[in-house]
Amino acid sequence: MAEPAGAAPRDPFAVPARPVLIGGAVLAIAAVSTASLFIRLAQESAPSMVVATYRLAFSALILAPFALQRRRAELSGLSRRDLMLALLSGALLALHFASWITSLEHTTVASSVVLVCTSPLFVAVLAPFTIGERLTRGLFVGVLLAVGGGVLVGLGQPGDGPSGLADLGGPALLGNSLALLGALAAAGYFLIGRRLRQKVSLLTYVFLTYGAGAAVLLAILPVTGHPYVGYPPAAYFWCLLLALVPQLVGHTLFNWALRFLRAASIAVLVLGEPIGATLLACLFLAETPGGLELLGAVLILGGIYVVSAQRSR
Repeated sequence: MAEPAGAAPRDPFAVPARPVLIGGAVLAIAAVSTASLFIRLAQESAPSMVVATYRLAFSALILAPFALQRRRAELSGLSRRDLMLALLSGALLALHFASWITSLEHTTVASSVVLVCTSPLFVAVLAPFTIGERLTRGLFVGVLLAVGGGVLVGLGQPGDGPSGLADLGGPALLGNSLALLGALAAAGYFLIGRRLRQKVSLLTYVFLTYGAGAAVLLAILPVTGHPYVGYPPAAYFWCLLLALVPQLVGHTLFNWALRFLRAASIAVLVLGEPIGATLLACLFLAETPGGLELLGAVLILGGIYVVSAQRSR
């Protein structure tokens, strides 16, 4: 449809209205909150590495026809540096999923959540040195509130430690180390995305990132001793839902927001996931949240509110 006479050309990089940003953030948090539930269901019939691989592979395959048709010129015109950064971002995303999902096999959900929720701290520390984004006082407060809330949510879930709390050491050390590695990888993923989304369209960026992540996991899957195929239909179904909801909706909306919000802000918004995951666990896994989880949820929401008031202009 032609633009009306005298109308200004539409700018795809224009900063959206505040309600649009808030609505996108809420939808993204709701979408990624389903990931833990889908992962647990997929793990009943497929290994963790297979689940991570199919999550990104399905996402890249769904995006491929749209990206190759609509963004062919942009894809071919990317500088070598931008292309390599996008591929690195995908590799970090692959590392995040592989390490975090695998951690759930070796440690409790509580311990994994506590450690993976530290990613905003890494983003906040590294952002001034990598992408030149200095922390404002308000953003720093929001990061601390949200991370503290994430830790309380994790500690409040049934675990292996004393008094039923999460155990961050002992026999679960491997799983906890993998969860922490997942937090570091997620921080790198957000920092690179924040830089590239200033000049690369959303569709191009997510296609390259998800595709690169899928390629990395497909390459290393045989090393883990797991075949590419031969799993029950339920495994492919849950992996497809992982691709459609938390990945293509949740992560893509976060990548959209990286064009307009600081990397630390997005990392804090992702911490809304434990709240939604706790609610879903209560509904479908009969896991009732305790006092620490409820207090943690309040702190996370407070951190998200503070961060939302500090958005980049």
